[in-house]
Amino acid sequence: MVRIKKAREINFKYNLKVYWEFLRKYQFLFWTIIFVVLVSAITHLVDKFLFKVIVDRGTEFSAGMLGREAFVSILLGVMIAYAVVMLIRTGCKWIQIYLMNRLDTNIVFDLKTKFFNHIIGLSHKFHTTHKTGSMISRLSRGGSAIERINDFFIFNTIPLIFQLILVGGSLMFFDLMTGVVVALTTFVFITFSIYMQNIQKKANLEFNNAEDMEKANIGDFLTNVDSIKYFGKENIIKSRYRKLNDKTRKTGVKYFDYYRVLDAGHTFIIAVGTFLLILFPLLRFLDGEISIGTVVFIYTAYTNLFGPLYGFVNGMRGFYRSMSDFESLFQYAKIENEIKDKTSAENLVIKDGNVEFRDISFNYGKRKLFEKFNLKINKNEKVALVGHSGCGKTTLLKLIYRLYDVDAGKILIDGNDIKDFKQESLRNELSIVPQECVLFDDTIYNNIAFSNPSASKEEVFRAMKFAQLDEVIQNFPKKEKTIVGERGVRLSGGEKQRVSIARAILANKKILVLDEATSSLDSKTEHQIQKDLERLMQGRTSIIIAHRLSTIMKADKIIVMDNGQIVQVGKHNNLIRQNGLYRELWELQRGGYLSSKELLNPDDIE
Repeated sequence: MVRIKKAREINFKYNLKVYWEFLRKYQFLFWTIIFVVLVSAITHLVDKFLFKVIVDRGTEFSAGMLGREAFVSILLGVMIAYAVVMLIRTGCKWIQIYLMNRLDTNIVFDLKTKFFNHIIGLSHKFHTTHKTGSMISRLSRGGSAIERINDFFIFNTIPLIFQLILVGGSLMFFDLMTGVVVALTTFVFITFSIYMQNIQKKANLEFNNAEDMEKANIGDFLTNVDSIKYFGKENIIKSRYRKLNDKTRKTGVKYFDYYRVLDAGHTFIIAVGTFLLILFPLLRFLDGEISIGTVVFIYTAYTNLFGPLYGFVNGMRGFYRSMSDFESLFQYAKIENEIKDKTSAENLVIKDGNVEFRDISFNYGKRKLFEKFNLKINKNEKVALVGHSGCGKTTLLKLIYRLYDVDAGKILIDGNDIKDFKQESLRNELSIVPQECVLFDDTIYNNIAFSNPSASKEEVFRAMKFAQLDEVIQNFPKKEKTIVGERGVRLSGGEKQRVSIARAILANKKILVLDEATSSLDSKTEHQIQKDLERLMQGRTSIIIAHRLSTIMKADKIIVMDNGQIVQVGKHNNLIRQNGLYRELWELQRGGYLSSKELLNPDDIE
């Protein structure tokens, strides 16, 4: 179970810089929206002024200072002006939402694409040390964070700035003291909000981390659901999840409890500001310095700020949450791929398939695996690597695939150092049948075609026939369109391996890797698939890793390894006649049920 790490501080400067890199591409769209918001803000003040005109002229009409026709004419003019204002406001709202939808979706698309591509391109080591569920959670939250921060700037911050300028300027024009009250109220309101949001940002990070770890472990639990059921540990897993869920609950309560103080403080600040704002204009009205219409305008214009102020505070919550979500996601951008291509790297095209490990040294952490290791594999040669677990067999495969880079020495293919080529092109020139064929939750056809997307339908079916998969799928209702399930759970082990063999034959590469390709199968299925593999290896350089020595009896050369060193080299019949590690392994595996004649490969008996 993963432990929750201590929350990091949010790097606002870095996060906003990355955000701006995405926004900069759509500057014209962004500033167009800002202009539309400004026009909309003006309309919200104009209708208050129109109401002031009605009140003042209505007062004059009631006092007999204004004739009926003149008052009706004023009312008609105000009505027309109000209708125009409403049309403009409606149009602004339509345009604003229309443009915002495109801004949001475009930036979210760019962000998800960039970080998915970055994460998928990171090294093998990165993916073995980071939880898949956590990465999915952070990528998903990053997309939502973009929408929230766009809303904060465009719907919360910009309208508030415009309203402060427009309302504050208007009120100061009519009554300087009122303008000062509005400015002070707004300043205290915003300062208090920022202070409270700053206090709660640590709690926000802790909540995010707890949520990340909960989702990461959910992914781990569900991936290993078979193991949970096989060992009867459902209650233990339920208990573990309960603890993770409870951690998320507690950090969530701690985070959301800050809003009690925040909301109470806002209510108090607005109440005091409203009291002062009503008091001063009323005193001036009693002294006859301003009209009742001006008092009404001052109060209604002031209430115009309530929405933007509370919107800004709610937006601040979204802003800090977005910064917290960005902090989690943008950390990945700081991680560089440990396996780097040279600037002059070209695409590799393997012609012959000669492989050489020349004086390679490699340490995994503090553990030394290889030192001055040498091995040559010739064109079309079938070479098997055997030895106890941990002797370095699988590591050699990871090195040839450049999942790790050697510390010293060279790995050569057709005489060329693999570091001189782009790593993706290198891997694209290799073909593998792994011990466990992990499939996409897609059709059998698409899983096979994955190794060569440009292959024709006839080529895919030819590969299926080669792997004798065509006979198997005849029993499936949807034939090759059968969905295999997550990781291929709907297929048996033998069926998955046949998909893997079909995938390898469709790739049609000069170098083939068989990594324990039949070790998880029953004897009958293994015997059937072994024949397919023998056909697959023809005309290819084949590197075979096998614990079952019976599967490599026909190899051209067997490399026996121990602690990262080659201790024996030869064919099966020669090696079992020698005292050494290979014979020990063979004796352990045969367990006394094979006769002395069966120890020998019939094809090598003279």
